[in-house]
Amino acid sequence: MTKETDNAANIVESTALQAGDTAPAFSLPKNGDDTLSSATLQGKAYVLYFYPKDDTSGCTREAIDFSALKPQFDAIGVSIIGVSPDSTVKHDKFINKHDLAVELLADEEKSLSTAYGVWVQKSMYGRKYMGIERSTFLIGKDGKVAQVWRKVKVAGHAEAVLEAARVLN
Repeated sequence: MTKETDNAANIVESTALQAGDTAPAFSLPKNGDDTLSSATLQGKAYVLYFYPKDDTSGCTREAIDFSALKPQFDAIGVSIIGVSPDSTVKHDKFINKHDLAVELLADEEKSLSTAYGVWVQKSMYGRKYMGIERSTFLIGKDGKVAQVWRKVKVAGHAEAVLEAARVLN
């Protein structure tokens, strides 16, 4: 382990959000050359789902699943927002390639990922590195975290989030 990954692991433990916590404020670039901030979402419920990388198999499946359910989320007044370290240029290509209906935030500096405690130490084939832990947060109209899903398995996840959002609203 490096000093950087040791420090990051300690930061994540201390910043991991839980239900009932106030959702961190943010303002980040989004697809379509625009910006989205938590201030514009004030008084509204929304889903923030964090994923590692555009156009990879699990991330694509998750984005397609949330996009397919967007009309149901819209019907209950809940926005769906994906977050990854990819650029807005990559997000736009990802959206166009897969005809996605969700907004995607570019967290290139990992500020929001860190604030939500999802920029974590990971391990693959014995190599440790920093990356996004696939996680989802349902934020209530009061600006508080209503529910948290960590280490998400994509199959059935969007449907589970929709059910939780229906209960919340």
